[in-house]
Amino acid sequence: MQKIDLDHKVIFVTGAAGFIGSNLVKRLFKDVKGATVIGIDNMNDYYDVALKEYRLETLNTEHGALNINGNHWKFVKGDIADKQTIDGIFEEYKPQVVVNLAAQAGVRYSITNPDAYIMSNMIGFYNILEACRHNPVEHLVYASSSSVYGGNKKVPFSTDDRVDNPVSLYAATKKSNELFAHCYSKLYDIPTTGLRFFTVYGPAGRPDMAYFGFTNKLLKGETIQIFNYGNCRRDFTYVDDIVEGVMRVMQGAPEHKKGEDGLPVPPYAVYNIGGGQPESLLDFVQILQEELVRAGVLPEDFDFEAHKQLVPMQPGDVPTTYADSTALERDFGFTPKIPLREGLRKFAEWYAQFYKHE
Repeated sequence: MQKIDLDHKVIFVTGAAGFIGSNLVKRLFKDVKGATVIGIDNMNDYYDVALKEYRLETLNTEHGALNINGNHWKFVKGDIADKQTIDGIFEEYKPQVVVNLAAQAGVRYSITNPDAYIMSNMIGFYNILEACRHNPVEHLVYASSSSVYGGNKKVPFSTDDRVDNPVSLYAATKKSNELFAHCYSKLYDIPTTGLRFFTVYGPAGRPDMAYFGFTNKLLKGETIQIFNYGNCRRDFTYVDDIVEGVMRVMQGAPEHKKGEDGLPVPPYAVYNIGGGQPESLLDFVQILQEELVRAGVLPEDFDFEAHKQLVPMQPGDVPTTYADSTALERDFGFTPKIPLREGLRKFAEWYAQFYKHE
C-alpha cells in the first residue's frame, strides 16, 4: 500500500454539500494541515435544498473557526456531468487526491427517473476518471454501494462475492463505477479505491432514508410503511464511522506493482464499510421511536402502533444487507463501531434542534 500524507495536498471532494461529503470536508478541516480542499455540488432538489444549504453554511462557518490548520476551502456550484466544469477545476487546482461522493442516490427514485442516474453516476464518474487520467492524481477514492450485492443469499456480503445481479438501476450504475475504475487503473495506472457503503445514517442526513422519512411522517401524524412485513434487515452505519473509513482509505492507495507475468497489476481496490450487525426493521423502528420521544420530537403518549403498517417488499429493495468488513480491518485497522441506538439518539437530538422553529 502506498502511504499518502494529506497535509499540504490539494483535495477535491465531489458532492461536498451532500450528507457524507459535508461530513468528510468538516473532518478534513479538523485533521489536515495546509491543504486546499475544493468542493463541488450541483445543489439539486432531489431532496430539500435547505438541508444542503445548512450543511454548506456549517462548513463555511466552521472552516472560519478551524482555519488554525491553514487549510483553504473553495466551493464550486456545478455538476460533475459537465465535462467542462470538471476539466476546469483540474486545470486550475491540480488536485492530488480525489474523493467522488457526488451521485444520484436512492434505489426507488431510479425506477421513475433513470436519466438522473445515467448523467450523474455514469457520465459524471467518467468525467472524473478522464480528468484523473490527464492529471497526476495520487489516489481516487469513490463511493460505491452495498446495493451492488443485489439479492445475494450468502451473508455477510464480501467483496470477493460475485455481484452480477443488480436489482435496481442505481445498483447497476454503482457496479459500473467499479468496472470503469478497474479499467482506468489497468490502462492508465491510476490508483483507485471503491467503498461500498452500507445504509448510512445520522444528523442532517437524507430525508429519503427510512429513519428521516419515518420521523417526518410520524410528526405529521401519518402512517409509516414497513416493507417486507418488517422482515428486512439493514446494516446501518453511522456517518462518523463512514467518514473515519474514508479518511483512512484516502491515506492508503493501492500500490503500483507488476504481476508474475511482468505486466502492471491494476492499482485497484474495493472495500465494504459497514458495521457487520444487521438490525431488523422492526427493532430499528422501536429504537427510533424511543429516541424521538426521549429527544422531545414526539410526545410520550404517542400511539406508534396506530401509525405503523406492514406492507410487501418494494421493487428494487433487497431483504438483507450485511457487511463483511474484515478487509478494511486488515488493511486499515478499522471497523465501524457506533451502535444504532447511539447514532439514532444523535439524529433525534439534531432533528429536535433543527426543526424546532417549525
